[in-house]
Amino acid sequence: MLSYALRRLAWSAATLFVMSLLVFAGVYAIGNPVDLLINPQADQAEIARATALLGLDRPLWEQYWLFFRGVLGGNLGISFAASVPAITLILERMPATLELALTAMLIAITLGIPLGLLSGLRPRSWLARTIMVLSTLGFALPTFWVGLMLIMVFSVQLGWLPTTGRGATVDVFGIPLSIFTVDGLRHLLLPATTLALFKLALLIRLTRAGTQDAMLQDYVRYARAKGLSERAVVQSHVLPNILIPIVTVAGLELGSLIAFAIVTETVFAWPGMGKLLIDSINVLDRPVIVAYLLATVCLFILINLLVDLLYAVLDPRVRARDTQ
Repeated sequence: MLSYALRRLAWSAATLFVMSLLVFAGVYAIGNPVDLLINPQADQAEIARATALLGLDRPLWEQYWLFFRGVLGGNLGISFAASVPAITLILERMPATLELALTAMLIAITLGIPLGLLSGLRPRSWLARTIMVLSTLGFALPTFWVGLMLIMVFSVQLGWLPTTGRGATVDVFGIPLSIFTVDGLRHLLLPATTLALFKLALLIRLTRAGTQDAMLQDYVRYARAKGLSERAVVQSHVLPNILIPIVTVAGLELGSLIAFAIVTETVFAWPGMGKLLIDSINVLDRPVIVAYLLATVCLFILINLLVDLLYAVLDPRVRARDTQ
């Protein structure tokens, strides 16, 4: 198990290095932030001074080397717009994004697995058909439209929930969280539901397909032949066997929730990393953009690593195959 984890860590480090090259080259090749950060009436001398101050007058390879050396020391650069370390801005916004993404995934798992299981066990019932229709809508409806409709219904028309912001927070080990306050939960409910809709539909269909396939296997027939009740067959044989692909997909989708929560955060003015990214793109704040992308890649790699390790725990065949 230790060698398996070390190999995964080595691959993760290599992936992070390659992504840093791609991210740096892509972001630093687009636009000139000096044009947005200084007075449009500035003369060439002022533009040259601002360019040199930001280090943009150096060759791209030298800029990357300075950036990479700073990363090794925990420094991802200084924000052009805020004049503070970019990593500081990212870490200030990260708890809000992680809280939103984790809550959305919790909603998707809590509802998706039972509904998919029910739909797979009784595929011809009217309830199963209703579940599948709703899951199709979850795939088809755009996230921004769902968010706007939820705001229109539950905030504007009914006045039950707030439209924007994060609400009251409490510090847990120095991390501000809104999930532990009533006001914070009221602010969290709409954006988390919006973000969870697509993942909920995905987990319903994945669980349904896995359940239908498992019900046709020989071990289920044998369990029934031994006289086990239908509930015992599902709990002891069907559910454990369909959890492995569900765990894998849920882990990968959690990474995508963190990376692509930008639209939801923008619609609900949620003060997370996604909204910070949009604000930084508007002024071409390159250090913050690069810091955001690298932080997201790190989170994605970490989640994939944890999923790989959990997969190996759930299925020993993975460890055996990997050590061959």
